[in-house]
Amino acid sequence: MKEVADISTEHVKLDKGKFQVPDWLFEFHGHKCPYSVMGYRMGIAALRELGREKCHDHDMFVFSEMGVGHPQGCMQDGIQASTSATFGKGQMFKLFYGKVGATFFDPSKGAVRILFRNEFMDKLGTHEFFSFRKQGIEPSQVPANVAQGVIDLVLNAAEEALFKIERVPDFKFKPAQSSFNKAKCEACGEYVFERYLRVKDGRLECLKCSGHTQDETTLYLPF
Repeated sequence: MKEVADISTEHVKLDKGKFQVPDWLFEFHGHKCPYSVMGYRMGIAALRELGREKCHDHDMFVFSEMGVGHPQGCMQDGIQASTSATFGKGQMFKLFYGKVGATFFDPSKGAVRILFRNEFMDKLGTHEFFSFRKQGIEPSQVPANVAQGVIDLVLNAAEEALFKIERVPDFKFKPAQSSFNKAKCEACGEYVFERYLRVKDGRLECLKCSGHTQDETTLYLPF
């Protein structure tokens, strides 16, 4: 399987034991930080565990356990970069658990959960990089040598020191049915995809015009 072989050559380039990530990861993410690298490594580990290549269409789903207000959420961009399971393609979901972990699901191969180990999280947190961050200094403003130093901690670490990896048996998930159907809201006149139309006073209206709230916060979570 050529694509699977490409995972080891294209993504996991080793130089004297050091894991390498492509430079475009930081360009995509916007700054250099350890958690985007962590997410990249998580994604590569998941692809290996599931025995597959990165996804081109809609055949893999990721359930990030991050929530809001957590700097570690940068890991999600790393996961998207290494797996191509993206928010835009409807393949990544946030569970709002506030944990640095994610479950990766391939309907034909099962699911694997990868969690950032407490011990490495403690070790990483003592790095000078986080002294800057706790002062409110943005990652792009942290001295380059400091940022690279904390990134190197992640790149040089053995995978078993970084992650707890476990299979998730009997994992089930049913994605939303894809549809191109849409109609114009009879109040504002703007097109709305049908699942977001509501009936108000006998008219089809969008969520905003109808005064309804979206009700999908738990609709598509795994069960």
